[in-house]
Amino acid sequence: MNTAIGGYFELEPAAREGRGYPHQAAAHLNTGRNALEYIFAILGPIRKVYIPYFTCDVVLEPFEKQGVPYERYRLNWGLELSAPLPLADGEYLLYTNYYGIKDTYIQELYARYGNRLIVDNAQALLMPPIPGCMMAYSPRKFVGIPDGGLAYPNREEKVAALAADASADRMEHLYLRKQYGPQAGYAAFKANSKKLAGQPVLQMSPETRKMLTGIDFEAVKGIRRANFSRLHAVLARSNRLNIPDMSAFAAPLVYPYYTDDTALKSQLISEQVFVATYWPNVFDWCQPGDEEYKLAEHVVCLPIDQRYNGEDMDRILSLIQG
Repeated sequence: MNTAIGGYFELEPAAREGRGYPHQAAAHLNTGRNALEYIFAILGPIRKVYIPYFTCDVVLEPFEKQGVPYERYRLNWGLELSAPLPLADGEYLLYTNYYGIKDTYIQELYARYGNRLIVDNAQALLMPPIPGCMMAYSPRKFVGIPDGGLAYPNREEKVAALAADASADRMEHLYLRKQYGPQAGYAAFKANSKKLAGQPVLQMSPETRKMLTGIDFEAVKGIRRANFSRLHAVLARSNRLNIPDMSAFAAPLVYPYYTDDTALKSQLISEQVFVATYWPNVFDWCQPGDEEYKLAEHVVCLPIDQRYNGEDMDRILSLIQG
């Protein structure tokens, strides 16, 4: 019996009819990073984009491809800007929806910065779009599909002029994990991740789009929220991270648990509870005393996704509590 919890996805079970998919109006592209590049291309000449220190190094790819200058900024303990950023003409703010729990804060940022705000929703697939707000999504972080990205630019879209991608050679890890477990498909998963680097901006493949829009997202949302709530009910007192009320976000990616027990990640992995570090590049970009360094070091991202139920959450809690 496969007792692993977390890690990369297997093939997502398709519903007879997809429900609750919130992004029919988005530009459907071939990767999440290309969704951001697509927004840059539509904006035209950009003087500068402010990006957080606490982010994935992959986000730099569209900056390099489009030649967009950037400057990093700091976060506070609440995963929010440490200080307001005065933006000059041609400057933009890129903010990440951390762990999928910062929806309400993003609305506050949009009220402040308007069309100067670009939201990286790679960790928040089910956050509804804010009309007029530029947003990029990476759905494979949330569900079992091989590739794909979603973009909401705030100007005229040109996606229809793009050729469609093909995904036939990116499916192997999804099938291997579903049939044989996580170890069987891990090498294929890593290889697929490398294939997605440096891709031209294309439309999402028909195969991926069919898979994505056939998922029961109402069920995905309900399960993720229930699992998150079950963990938070027990871990809230010991979690040093400020978790907003669940009314403040649509559906989380993981349950972020800040603990001083730096051995907990390896302990959970040894028990086949696979927890990722978001993001190891932060250790190179920051110093040990920085908030971002502490977040990367201490936050344990507990799996709460739609593959699991309350019994799985109780198993995670039993391992944490010893």
